[in-house]
Amino acid sequence: MSEISYLLFQSVLLVTFLAAAAYCVFFVGQKNKIRDVARVLLVSSGILQTLYIVSRYFLLGHAPITSQHETLVVFAWATSWAYLSFRWRYTVKNFGMFVSLLILLLLVLSALVSREVSELVPALQSWWLPVHAGVSLLGYGFLSLAFCGGLMYLLQERELKNKRFGYFFVRLPSLDALDQLNSHCLTTGFVFLTLGIVSGSLWARQAWGTYWQWDPKETWSLITWFIYLIQIHQRFTVGWRGKRAAVMAIFGFAAVAFTLWGVTYLLGGVHSYAR
Repeated sequence: MSEISYLLFQSVLLVTFLAAAAYCVFFVGQKNKIRDVARVLLVSSGILQTLYIVSRYFLLGHAPITSQHETLVVFAWATSWAYLSFRWRYTVKNFGMFVSLLILLLLVLSALVSREVSELVPALQSWWLPVHAGVSLLGYGFLSLAFCGGLMYLLQERELKNKRFGYFFVRLPSLDALDQLNSHCLTTGFVFLTLGIVSGSLWARQAWGTYWQWDPKETWSLITWFIYLIQIHQRFTVGWRGKRAAVMAIFGFAAVAFTLWGVTYLLGGVHSYAR
């Protein structure tokens, strides 16, 4: 099983690299056949990621979401399928290139950390593990789409502001389309993020007898949640749109990244099992 798992992971890296490369080639040349190939490769990557996660489950005997390697892989998986589900309903020009590059980055980082199989600590031996961590990372997957959309918005907005209707202008969607993308992914991601915090609190009550301990990761999860809550509140009540919303999507994703990895290595706490 370990050899199968290793081969699957190598296949994931290769196919994801090819998908990102194909999307980049399409971005430059705008050949529809290349885009179709890129989409097939990204779907194949998502399927291979799923098979790799399943293989890790049988190898470990529990949900493979407790180490940095597994967290990065599941984050990439969540981003892949969040994008594919979004793409099934909406069409946003050249969105796939930005998302595929982010997925590739997450998988490359996962290849750089240890894939060693370790025993599950007692506190994590619960069915709450896949529920809490899985739902949270699904939320992060949709929020990563908002991050990519925010980057695209700033690039397009800069072209328009400088009146340079050139390279990026003809390849990126309209500002209105990117703003709608931000709204959809932000709202969906926030729902999953909220469910992740609620399930984590219920798990904490079962494991430690209290819903909240103000552990560093709990605290930063709450900070991240409030950052996105402010974005949603301001968007639907005050009317935050455009550049401000794009910048906040990027800022929020930075908070997500710090909650996942910065807290683990810099602040520690009872949640830092994957150090």
